[in-house]
Amino acid sequence: MFPCTSCGLCCQNIADITELKDFNLGNGVCKHFNLINNSCNIYDNRPDICKVDKMFEIKYFKYFTKKDFYIENAKVCNELQNQYKLNDSYKVKIGE
Repeated sequence: MFPCTSCGLCCQNIADITELKDFNLGNGVCKHFNLINNSCNIYDNRPDICKVDKMFEIKYFKYFTKKDFYIENAKVCNELQNQYKLNDSYKVKIGE
């Protein structure tokens, strides 16, 4: 399973994700993201686009190995965390 560190930044940056346009509050934050406890209010029923492992199974297995897909997702997560100057404890580490 993808080692998400639950920083919540992916849920706060959905403006450019077509599949989540109906979830966008208008400021890039998902309407189901709970800012108080940094969690998803519909986690168990969230869309497939919000599930790294599910998206690999559905679409990206054709283009990547699972490890390479995780590495690419981790890069995006970590770049976003750097942009927001998040504590390094949230960094996603693959194969370390």
